[in-house]
Amino acid sequence: MANGKVLLVDDNQEFLEILSERIANKGLQVDTATTGPEAVKKAEEESYDAIILDLVMPGMDGIEVLKKMKADHPEHQVILMTGHGSVKKGVEAVKLGALDFLEKPADISELMEKISEAKAKKALIVEKQHEEKIRDILFSKSW
Repeated sequence: MANGKVLLVDDNQEFLEILSERIANKGLQVDTATTGPEAVKKAEEESYDAIILDLVMPGMDGIEVLKKMKADHPEHQVILMTGHGSVKKGVEAVKLGALDFLEKPADISELMEKISEAKAKKALIVEKQHEEKIRDILFSKSW
């Protein structure tokens, strides 16, 4: 899956650099953030095919970031990752709109599959939003 843009969010700088490089080597553009607020700001300013988000971070954790991102931009496709896997948190994340939940260290092939899935799902949502806008424009005209 060449071309695409991913936001990788993790408070562990070393992990962030390694995973970022691995994803970039697969042909994707990668932006990174080390805090929840930084991730929310970047997601406001840029469009990403997938947002890979660490669940456990100091301050604003992954669940809080997910809630904020989905409230502001329901089209965002968020994949949560954690080294502290818990089925309960994973279920909570998916109920809140996460695309999926993976445990660290994520298998790169599985992660790339999830990114592909996120990109396709986002494209469908954006297309539907565009159709609704066009319909609204047409119905608001009084020809």
